[in-house]
Amino acid sequence: MQTKTKKLTRTITVFMLAMINVAAVGNIRNWPLTAEYGFSSLFFFMLAALIFFIPVALVSAELATGWPQKGGVFVWVKEAFGHKMGFLAIWLLWLENVFYYPLVLSFIAATTAYIFNPAWAHNPLYTIGIILFFFWAATVANLFGMKISGWISTIGAVVGTFIPGIFIIVLGLMWYFKGNPLQINLSWESLIPEMNSFTQLAIFSGILLSLAGIEMSAVHAAEVKDPQKNYPRAILLSAFLILGLSIIGVLAIAIVIPKSEISLIAGSLQAFAYFLNAYGLNWLLPAMAILIAIGSLGGLSTWIIGPSKGLLAAAQSGDLPPYFRKITKSGMPKTLLITQASIVSLLSLLFVFMPTLSSAYWILTVLAAQLYLVMYIMLFAAGIKLRYKRPNVERAYKLPGKYVGMWIAAGIGILGGVFMLVVGFFPPNETISNNVWGYFCTLFLGMVICCVAPFIIEYFKKPSWNKLLDHEK
Repeated sequence: MQTKTKKLTRTITVFMLAMINVAAVGNIRNWPLTAEYGFSSLFFFMLAALIFFIPVALVSAELATGWPQKGGVFVWVKEAFGHKMGFLAIWLLWLENVFYYPLVLSFIAATTAYIFNPAWAHNPLYTIGIILFFFWAATVANLFGMKISGWISTIGAVVGTFIPGIFIIVLGLMWYFKGNPLQINLSWESLIPEMNSFTQLAIFSGILLSLAGIEMSAVHAAEVKDPQKNYPRAILLSAFLILGLSIIGVLAIAIVIPKSEISLIAGSLQAFAYFLNAYGLNWLLPAMAILIAIGSLGGLSTWIIGPSKGLLAAAQSGDLPPYFRKITKSGMPKTLLITQASIVSLLSLLFVFMPTLSSAYWILTVLAAQLYLVMYIMLFAAGIKLRYKRPNVERAYKLPGKYVGMWIAAGIGILGGVFMLVVGFFPPNETISNNVWGYFCTLFLGMVICCVAPFIIEYFKKPSWNKLLDHEK
């Protein structure tokens, strides 16, 4: 069904779109956890870039410049495989983020506690207060339009990623050139890890997924100035910044902090505390916490609006009741954002006040990643399909090598996605590995339910869902 929608002002520049991607993908909170793997983290990063990050960036750039209308992955998959598959793709993207938000929010709560009193990080009332305040504040801010949302992401990327990231890199370089003892072995043997266990594979899968999300900015393509030229430029710029900062930043931390002092359980702030203490700069930790929290908030704001705008495109096509198509004067999905915030608030309450569900929450986190991977496989398949189905659609950016180039990039991406899906069914968490079959069955059943849900919605679809709202007439 075709609907007339309010014409949106093109307010997003190349720099702003690149910062949206950096805010969404390049947050430094994962650097200490990746640094635990020493010099081999460089190998993991390069391999993840080659088989996943770069293919996603290239295929997304072609699809977004060929189909720059709002909707992103919804539009691409729909054009390739039909309406129902398009709805499934954007549903999975939106749903996995709903599962993921409580984890990011709990990290922000723990980080802000370091600004005032680290003990507050273990206080459920403080944690839930911070979670609800920041998520609803970010939701309300996004209601005011894409220009405001874009500036929040830009500020988050500059203040929360570039400033602390460059600071960490400079300190790491000073450590190296002053001849201080290195905590990692910079040798060929330590660069190539022995990927002969599911633990190593899970490490690689985690790093790979930490680079996910660059395609999400495609939902804003219709609001980019001259999207056919500027969108691929922004993608390439953000990919260079994300990879460059991440690789150098992780190695800077790895050479200063002993591997035994970097703990997945302790979290990134403890690692940053050790890093600063090595220079006698531990008094800077509250400032570092503020910067990291701002960066996380910028990324959160980016993720709040991206999938919701994609789901709005599906709703405007009649996949959801008209109630979910309501938008603000600036074209933001009002009802979807408020509904999303309400669901996330409920999930966060359950997470904070029921700590015995830690294993269940771990499964929920893995489930979100698995759903994301299914969406990625659909995205890559759409790139291949549309080369044959819509060969005459003009694409300002097109993968070189004609059909072969697309098959190589998307094919590698599909293989990488399938690999991570398989690895996801083998838990690296020791508390879960004692019940592998229970974990497998729970995860598999959860994936089936989440993937079937949009088809159930389609089955009960009513003719009234196609009725135009006042702002669409």
